[in-house]
Amino acid sequence: MRAGTRKSLIAGLDIGTAKVVALVGEMSDSGEVQLLGIGSDLSRGLKRGVVVDIENTVKSIRHAVEEAEVMAGQPIRSVYVGVAGGHIRSLNSQGIVAIRDGEVSNGDVDRVIDAARAVPIPADQKVLHILPQEFIVDDQDGIREPVGMSGVRLESQVHIVTGAASASQNIVKCVHRCGLDVEDIVLEQLASSQAVLMEDEKDLGVCLVDIGGGTTDIALFGGGAIRHTAVIPIAGAQVTNDIALALRTPIPHAEEIKIQYGCARAANTSEDETIQVPALGDRPSRRLPRRALAEVVEPRCEELLGLVRDHIRRAGVDGVAGGVVLTGGSARMEGLVEMAEEVFEMPVRLGHPNSVTGLGDVIRNPVYATAVGLLTLDHEAHNHRTNSEANGLRGVLGRMRGWINGTH
Repeated sequence: MRAGTRKSLIAGLDIGTAKVVALVGEMSDSGEVQLLGIGSDLSRGLKRGVVVDIENTVKSIRHAVEEAEVMAGQPIRSVYVGVAGGHIRSLNSQGIVAIRDGEVSNGDVDRVIDAARAVPIPADQKVLHILPQEFIVDDQDGIREPVGMSGVRLESQVHIVTGAASASQNIVKCVHRCGLDVEDIVLEQLASSQAVLMEDEKDLGVCLVDIGGGTTDIALFGGGAIRHTAVIPIAGAQVTNDIALALRTPIPHAEEIKIQYGCARAANTSEDETIQVPALGDRPSRRLPRRALAEVVEPRCEELLGLVRDHIRRAGVDGVAGGVVLTGGSARMEGLVEMAEEVFEMPVRLGHPNSVTGLGDVIRNPVYATAVGLLTLDHEAHNHRTNSEANGLRGVLGRMRGWINGTH
């Protein structure tokens, strides 16, 4: 999918529970990513991040990709794909090896990471990423790039992410049926973090909360590295379902009402605000106070944020001094940031993608965080391609290639 000699065409595909988003960008030799095209479609074949209907998933992917191709004026041949869902698991591990020649080489780094990954994994799970957190040379810890350092013993601390082989293979199968190759599969909150987090936040300690349609994905960073990842099976779809049940309106209309009028705090609404609510069947629509809608939404938002807070506490990660960053389509709801600050008792901000150029303010929307991150991870891989696996991006952009290709 190369275009010319000076620039490379890259594409990211976010296959979510509520939507499918395809982005096409162009990466110059200087490493800058310029967005050329955006395509999206409603997602009709996934439930909580897992494919449950291949035909409808293929249709959604094809529509989003074709829309992006038309805007970009160029065909897409391969994509980086995001993966999420309740099947995702993660753990921290460590490895230790002797340094062969008194100076750390790329081979030593590969061996110590292989030692760290030697942990039992269920047969139905596959390793998605092995993300180095830090290296220790003899007794010197906190090392990010150990190559060239002198010593006799090399240790590694890594974060291992696994996912159900069948879930990822079904996503790959859907992409292949659209005539596209899969460059790699990337954990969605890892991609989102690349798009919305600042380096100083990662150094100080920050929690990314990506609230999508089917799942809420969590990633905790500290010391510039990822420390913990998790998935909570409550997100925007549950809020939509609550609205549909409480207001007795069809699911599609409940989703529209949530997007246009949803508010996470009833106290933020005015007494005289009203909304039009379509009824079921051929019954006439009704006007209801917007506060009634907020009173439905508020408890579910409190439940979700409370689960995230409790998970952060149980994770045992030292310090989130950088606060919390909310992103994802469902994070845009009015009043949610303020509620999150009360629940977490720390600073909270809304994360907008800020690492690409082109298409103005259209792309600076939390709904595009994962797709933008998929493009910029490829950018980072190009910049680090001559480095050792210590930078972690070979784990992000190469670990699954063998068994992915086996699903053609």
